[in-house]
Amino acid sequence: MLTNSLIVVAVVVMALGAVVVMQPSEFRVARTATIAAPAPAVFNHVNDFHNWAAWNPWAARDPGMKQAYAGAPAGTGAVYTWAGNRQVGEGRMTLTESRPSELIRIRLEFLKPLAGVSTAEFTFRPQGKQTVVTWSMAGRNNFMAKAIHLVMNMDRMIGGNFEQGLARMKAVVEGERS
Repeated sequence: MLTNSLIVVAVVVMALGAVVVMQPSEFRVARTATIAAPAPAVFNHVNDFHNWAAWNPWAARDPGMKQAYAGAPAGTGAVYTWAGNRQVGEGRMTLTESRPSELIRIRLEFLKPLAGVSTAEFTFRPQGKQTVVTWSMAGRNNFMAKAIHLVMNMDRMIGGNFEQGLARMKAVVEGERS
């Protein structure tokens, strides 16, 4: 009887493990907004981490969050670190590529609540007197991340935050222009 129960448990664990292993090994989340401003104006709000406080969706979740800046003041080499409550966690962002009014690429290193490394990108596409901004994040899923994504959808978890951030960025940038 005990042997049969152990066999059933082992089969269930192996089946669950197989389901987890078969999950995608990479993820990508992206959101887009159109801002009524030229690309250089929008670009400057992302290229300098000091400007993120005005639109960063996570900053509002922990007003006591510790933040620090290092490296270049803006652009390639700029570094931003944060440590906050459970909602914002702890990590480091390093701006690795900055092409004016076109692309910003950031290495995201999450330390807490779950360790991981991802890449965030902002693209800026002029469209008349407006700029189409796309904020994306991509990374690899290890076994633990694959297991978590069985019950928590990454696109829904992060996508809403990107939408909030882009809406705030739009309000800030367009507010400066009026």
